[in-house]
Amino acid sequence: MARRDAWFLNSVEESLGFLLADNDFDVWIGSVRGSRLEPGLSWHWRPFTMPDIVKLVDAAALLCPISYLNHISSSFVLRAVGLHLDQMLLSLGIHELNFQKVCHFFKSPFSYEYILLVVPTLNLCSNLGVEILNALCDGHLDCGSLLSAITGNNCCFNASRVEYYLQYEPHASSTKNLHHLFQMIRKGTFSKYDYGLLGNLKYYRRLNPPLFSLGDIPESLPLWIGYGGNDALADLTDLRRTMKELRSKPEALYIDYYGHIDFILGVNAKNDVYGDLIRFLGSYSGRHSC
Repeated sequence: MARRDAWFLNSVEESLGFLLADNDFDVWIGSVRGSRLEPGLSWHWRPFTMPDIVKLVDAAALLCPISYLNHISSSFVLRAVGLHLDQMLLSLGIHELNFQKVCHFFKSPFSYEYILLVVPTLNLCSNLGVEILNALCDGHLDCGSLLSAITGNNCCFNASRVEYYLQYEPHASSTKNLHHLFQMIRKGTFSKYDYGLLGNLKYYRRLNPPLFSLGDIPESLPLWIGYGGNDALADLTDLRRTMKELRSKPEALYIDYYGHIDFILGVNAKNDVYGDLIRFLGSYSGRHSC
């Protein structure tokens, strides 16, 4: 649940947000997952298939893109999906995942990675919370390396800065957000939120939620996609399916040894990723690259 400030958490010389500004780009940081300033947020995917968004941009760059999730390989996410954790939380009346009240679990001398999940009315340090975590981890996952269990192995993430990152990340999001993601994993679709038959009739006037059509993204919109071979949240099979459905052929940067977090907080991302991304954006805006 990284939010918009994740693009500024490394140094001025390393963070994408600062690098874009230094290269004379106007930097607008949107909030699409929620934050501590937006409790209980219920949001919907709003991709570049929406004409009003396309009109606002000259070109678009996607890091670690996620659309189809059929082949997601994140061991933690797959375990949570299998246990129907999303439906369990909703049935308990928990509608927000609030990450600001931090509870550390599974800390070991060999790992700086933690699970940071505390939700209203459900403190994961409580007996019920511990039972949920045990069901997810015990005998199934190595929760001493939870970040890797969720995102895949990250080559270039500076673990010594975890305590600093935890002052800002992760942030709140709605349980509905989690439920929506898990719906798409279970069904193998890329679609709007499924409210059930009656709810879908109310909101969409149809029995099933509408699909997001990647083919509706205009061929005239230049796209750049960065993805990694160790990214457990954006599997290569799903990514190829995503790219196949696009009408245009995006410029693509593939780094075999990169995981999900490396694109955002990797210490080498400036040289490995951001230079090429800024070159791409600059080629459509007349600005120079770093």
